[in-house]
Amino acid sequence: MPPLPHVDFNWVAAIAAAVSSFVLGGIWYGPLFKRAWCREAGIDPDATPPHPKRIFATAFVCSLLAAVMFANFLPPTASAADGFGAGFVVGLFFVAMSFGINYAFAQRSLKLWMIDAGYHIAQFCLYGLILGAWH
Repeated sequence: MPPLPHVDFNWVAAIAAAVSSFVLGGIWYGPLFKRAWCREAGIDPDATPPHPKRIFATAFVCSLLAAVMFANFLPPTASAADGFGAGFVVGLFFVAMSFGINYAFAQRSLKLWMIDAGYHIAQFCLYGLILGAWH
């Protein structure tokens, strides 16, 4: 079982890491890939999703939990570079590969997988960078 947060756990850094995923997501799923992602996911890019507040609240809670647990797995001596590297490994080999399995069985496109996997790789790199730099 993973250890509980360190006594000197930096909640502000964990919250900042979670917020960074919202900023990244706004750019990634906005101007960068919105049209391509919506086309591949079969979603109307101009439609307003039902219950957007619930969607964003769920996304933030999930981002915060991921950032808190990722912070627990980083050693207290991790630098920004160490955190970035660990984030890249987690994003690519844990998250993206898990999505790859699901997307293969769901017969989703390679393009959709690449957009979603790329976001999560960047998300965890940001988490590591922030958490490693901000002890």
